[in-house]
Amino acid sequence: MKISRKLVVSPIKFLAARVFPFAIVFLQVAGGVSAQDYPTKPLRIMTAEPGGSPNLISRIIAPGLGISLGQQVIVDNRGIVAIETVAKAAPDGYTLLIYGSSIWLMPFLRDNVAFDPLRDFAPITLAVSAPNVLVVTPSLPVKSLKDLIALAKARPGEINYGTSSPGATSSLAMELLKVMVKINVVRINYKGTGPALTAAISGEVQMMIPTAGGVAPHLKSGRLRGLAVTSVQPSALFPALPTVATSGLPGYESVAIYGVFVPGKTPATIVNRLHQEVVRALSAEDVKTRLLSVGIEVVAGSPDTMTAAMKSEMIRMGKVIRDAGIRGD
Repeated sequence: MKISRKLVVSPIKFLAARVFPFAIVFLQVAGGVSAQDYPTKPLRIMTAEPGGSPNLISRIIAPGLGISLGQQVIVDNRGIVAIETVAKAAPDGYTLLIYGSSIWLMPFLRDNVAFDPLRDFAPITLAVSAPNVLVVTPSLPVKSLKDLIALAKARPGEINYGTSSPGATSSLAMELLKVMVKINVVRINYKGTGPALTAAISGEVQMMIPTAGGVAPHLKSGRLRGLAVTSVQPSALFPALPTVATSGLPGYESVAIYGVFVPGKTPATIVNRLHQEVVRALSAEDVKTRLLSVGIEVVAGSPDTMTAAMKSEMIRMGKVIRDAGIRGD
């Protein structure tokens, strides 16, 4: 008996034709359910090394975030490695990143960066902002920004400043100042803000622009002298200090901003849920009070606000980095 070839159907093809459409439907339903039920397991916030502002922010908001999400939120200190790790993590909402300008400025500082700051991250919120403070060692004979500029111009290349790394906010704040007033001061790099502050207190370096919270105890004790804050508005932590802009340098602004991110392809439903809960955690009065006590102000902006801030910083500070020829570690 001769069987027509048209009637012969492979068992594999038959099963695929019958089962595969149902598999697609099942996966689609399962995906919808998982997004709706999210989260079902602990979350991890990856961030900078202990002692930095991103770590502090992470540890202050993690308990409240965990309560509102009904899951444990673990803070994982990975340093700069955290950025690339989150960029490559599963986009399921269980791996978060809290970090600052290293995310969007690293491509200007290093070659062959393994992530794209705008493509590989989905912003949850522009979480907080923190001004820096221009400080000098008391032995330097200046009492104002104008005094400092005059002294630096009279002694080009003789005054130095400390910073934790060439691409740190404190370093870029000084580079912006150098460009705008055309002074020649020398950068001295240290392995962290702590050692740089110690060097300034001891007189090993004559000035620096650390974060307001980090330098607060040293200004109050008189071990360092504050000249101005780098934000447009005066700092709530140092209301008596003028801004750099009102001290004779209109248009100057350099503020550290920190955002919360997840991997770039995280579903919008999860991004929206995380935005709602992270903003809720940031807006708690005790959280705002604790952060303000170290010079950090809650912003709790939208994901679009964070994206716009990144793009603006990439244009403005990217030019400063290129013009100054700054390279990261």
